Amino acid sequence: MEIINFTPLSATLGGALIGLSAAFLLLVKGRVAGISGIFGGIVYPEKGDVSWRVVFIAGLIIGGFLYQWLGTGVGVDHIEAVTGTPWLIAAGLLVGVGTTIGTGCTSGHGICGLARRSPRSLVATITFMATAFVTVYIVRHLVTGA
Repeated sequence: MEIINFTPLSATLGGALIGLSAAFLLLVKGRVAGISGIFGGIVYPEKGDVSWRVVFIAGLIIGGFLYQWLGTGVGVDHIEAVTGTPWLIAAGLLVGVGTTIGTGCTSGHGICGLARRSPRSLVATITFMATAFVTVYIVRHLVTGA
């Protein structure tokens, strides 16, 4: 296995910023920084608190572009989908269904839920990770034969 673009400094800084952002959102708004819940509140607004959600999602998108624009996003311009658009759409829909069934996403359970020592989030995160490991194994070794 070859690790490409190993960047421990930027990864550590990014992780710290994610943690600080999650803590700040919890302290200021009393909300968990689960992306599926934040995005769902934009698509299906219930409480009239859409503006902070839009700013949060925009910050995620703009942050990635800003990181690349500043020249610190080494290797980001080399990311490309290796499958067709219909498969990407199907995968996105399955993720949406999964976050609904699991009542949250990896950011909500894995970052915020584990920090709050939620047993439900621990089970969800273990399930996410186990599914990811199995999927990678199947795709790399059984389907593509790599």
